[in-house]
Amino acid sequence: MNIYQLFVRTFGNKNINPLFDGDKSQNACGTFANINDKALEALRSLGITHIWLTGVIRHSSMTAYPDLGIKATNPLITKGKAGSPYSIMDYYDIDPDLAVNPQNRMEEFEETLRRIHDKGFKVIIDFIPNHLAREYKSLCKPYDVEEFGEYDNKNLSFDKDNNFYYCPGQEFGVNETTSQQDNESTSTYYEFPAKASGNDVFSPNPSVNDWYDAVKLNYGVDYQNNHAKHFDTIPNTWYKMLNILRYWCEKGVDGFRVDMAEMVPVEFWRWSINELRETHDAIMIAEIYQPHLYKDYVGAGFDYLYDKVGLYNTLENIYRYGQRAETITNVWNSLQGLGDVMLRFMENHDEVRLASRHFVGDAFKAMPAVVMSMLMNRGPFMIYNGQESGEDADGAVGFSGDDGRTSIFDYAVMPRHQKWMSDGKFDGSDFSDEQRKLYELYKKLLNFRLTNDAINKGAFYDLMWVNPWYSNFDPQYVYAFLRYHNEERLLIVVNFNLNESRYCEVKIPQDALEYMRLQVNESTSQQVNKSESASELNYATDVMTGDKIEYNLNEVSSRGIAMSVDAAGFKIIKL
Repeated sequence: MNIYQLFVRTFGNKNINPLFDGDKSQNACGTFANINDKALEALRSLGITHIWLTGVIRHSSMTAYPDLGIKATNPLITKGKAGSPYSIMDYYDIDPDLAVNPQNRMEEFEETLRRIHDKGFKVIIDFIPNHLAREYKSLCKPYDVEEFGEYDNKNLSFDKDNNFYYCPGQEFGVNETTSQQDNESTSTYYEFPAKASGNDVFSPNPSVNDWYDAVKLNYGVDYQNNHAKHFDTIPNTWYKMLNILRYWCEKGVDGFRVDMAEMVPVEFWRWSINELRETHDAIMIAEIYQPHLYKDYVGAGFDYLYDKVGLYNTLENIYRYGQRAETITNVWNSLQGLGDVMLRFMENHDEVRLASRHFVGDAFKAMPAVVMSMLMNRGPFMIYNGQESGEDADGAVGFSGDDGRTSIFDYAVMPRHQKWMSDGKFDGSDFSDEQRKLYELYKKLLNFRLTNDAINKGAFYDLMWVNPWYSNFDPQYVYAFLRYHNEERLLIVVNFNLNESRYCEVKIPQDALEYMRLQVNESTSQQVNKSESASELNYATDVMTGDKIEYNLNEVSSRGIAMSVDAAGFKIIKL
């Protein structure tokens, strides 16, 4: 799986002169129509197999559609003019910003699904089960579906069949620093009794750093009483959330990236995924940051888990804080065999852009990390729209500050990505030479993942244990590993030093040669130290350049394969 996270609002936004904190009329907004045949053909050529449509369900927003009965959400509890796509206003509706004709937004979404499927992709959307917007009100729910909180007992802080958690007798207190309006604003917000906030804050007064715009959903766990679980009968919220999953599957969605899955009890997932898969074979990806829960969530039915706190954080620390490259070994060791179910990435909507000055400031210098994420295991790899074009998210655009992230709260644009769109041609004809080189590099690597059996089917072998610092190897900056399947054998070496190349003699131990079924010549191996003429040369091929590398199979365990790896470079060598 090569997943492309496509944030619809920014993906197709062609405005080249956006205003700071501009509204939709000033800054424009991408629509489903921008995900046209040419865009999809380009993504297919890039090597993408799955598209994650981000931000499609109607969420908090300061843009009103009065003709549709959609009000602007209160600015005191809305993040940015466009609002957070994770503060859901209606689980059964499509965000009207994303439609050419907002009245036909569901039809436009369904047509987009058909268009994407016709090009051979699978479609993933967000499922946000832990929290919803404070002003949630469904306009599009089926007639027989109850509204969230409709029958809650608001006099109790917790009840198994309440949809929300309450602070009885206490009014919600808005922290004025969260206001999106100017000092002359007279806006007020009233909520009584106050509901618990999305990040498990059971107080009527969340801080500016809390998820104050969202309300925590109740799955039958009494967090304020030792996390007591009340699952003797199925809690009401469980049924409501299962109905939502089924609703979108019936629309044609192929799977879900589940937001903050770890904040919802694993018992719910075990029950709901089993129920869902009786009728729909949905792909389930969990956003999860607690490794001790990994096996439980895989056991509950999730296909893939975020590898954020493991591989991503390790690679980030290598770049930004000087962590040693050899510590990558700890990542796969700690996973205890779960490597192939981990979703790897170096960018998504939560993370800093690789080309940003807040990360490494150069998309090419980040390629060793990208290669590690892409080629280390058989699991899925994901890129974020604009990553392949070198998007750097430079400067503040509104609610989202100058933090190196493309804003998900504002009507933002991606200037470097716009050059790929090339006024609707999606061929990168407006790219700079550097952008074109970067795009072609991603294209080659992504397609290599799909076609090379050593990567998509093969085993992994870590070479760091046999290449210590006191040999001709530098584990401070260099990492080396093997991938192999049948006759396809790859040696992959990356250099995280941003300024200097590294000369290496990469040793491959005898057991690895046997695993890869590379036969050492017995008649010459006994003589190799006595007579150089007895050695037999082999040739490896650099996959990226086509260059040949000489090595002696009888000597790779002792002398290794000699090579020089460029600063911030990598080699993929076919043995």
